[in-house]
Amino acid sequence: MISRRRRQRSDVSAPALSVVVPAYDVEDYLSDCLRSILGQSHTTLEVVIVDDGSTDTTGEIADRIAAEDPRVRVVHQANAGLGAARNEGVRQSTGTYLAFADSDDVVVDGAYAAMIGSLERTGSDLAIGAVERLRGDERFMTPLMRENHQESRLAVGIEEAPLVLADVFAWNKVFRRSFWDDTELAFPTDVRYEDQPAMTRALVAAEGIDVLAEPVYLWRVRSDGSSISQQRDDLRDLSDRLLTKRWSTETVRASTSGPTQDVWFGRVLPIDMWEYFRAVPGCSDDYWEMLQAGTTEFWNPETVPFERTSLPLRQRLMGWLVSRGRRADLAELIDYIDRHPGGLPRRRVGDREVVDHPFADLPDLPPELLHP
Repeated sequence: MISRRRRQRSDVSAPALSVVVPAYDVEDYLSDCLRSILGQSHTTLEVVIVDDGSTDTTGEIADRIAAEDPRVRVVHQANAGLGAARNEGVRQSTGTYLAFADSDDVVVDGAYAAMIGSLERTGSDLAIGAVERLRGDERFMTPLMRENHQESRLAVGIEEAPLVLADVFAWNKVFRRSFWDDTELAFPTDVRYEDQPAMTRALVAAEGIDVLAEPVYLWRVRSDGSSISQQRDDLRDLSDRLLTKRWSTETVRASTSGPTQDVWFGRVLPIDMWEYFRAVPGCSDDYWEMLQAGTTEFWNPETVPFERTSLPLRQRLMGWLVSRGRRADLAELIDYIDRHPGGLPRRRVGDREVVDHPFADLPDLPPELLHP
């Protein structure tokens, strides 16, 4: 059990919370986001909106809401990207606690009261709530998110709950501001997926983390495909993804135990790679070469080979083909998977059931890629 340093509790019944909201060309979403924040039961808050050089009416909407509610302040700046906008919002914030919200999402009613209340009771450095995806009126939770938040765990360290390293989002958390400053946390700039290296540092450094079971945040799935996270076939997107994985891996390797690193390489780090594998048919040679190099860099006999990760078999098979440089075979596999949307077929081999796919009879196929 790691030691805990108890934080001095606030003398006020409702400690001040700063919520940083970076905003860029979100005129269709910003009002709903701010309404969900300003309507929270924890009302002792300030909202710092950073208008990151929007080209639509986002800045005007932000200014209008600020004129109506003194808890809202707006910072207008030239476009510098999400990481830089968040960092500026932190610099402008004054609260005892710190939170982030993306301007196209929604904060669940009572979220901040739940997280701050937990921190006030435990003295932990940060609190994390569950996230639901929002698609139109539909709300759903991913299996890994459900696993991480199936029950509340208070004042735990990352060695006690290593799978929490998969919870790399900035916006379902409340941080003690003194912890943020003492740890010198900041978001990388001029790079996508800036959440992962910053949140990995926070989770590894925290002496106490409150993991709450209840949902606190609704992450919107944009129907127009304009979200950065919906652009996996772009070379810059892949490059930034691998770079932020590299930074995060350096943090985990430097500061965690072997068992925690096994969870990192086997369960956390490979989660989103299948989306890049699926982009291979029709991709450029540069994209393929970068994808293969990144896959073999992170998943190899010294860490966890991709076929031995805990991902579904289809994804593990994709990763194995990438690591072997079998580009045409990967394209064939993706086509085969798409023709079997209900799952890969099975067949009997002696007294065992195996998964049937185009490469099931290869002599060098690892046995992990035959069995469900």
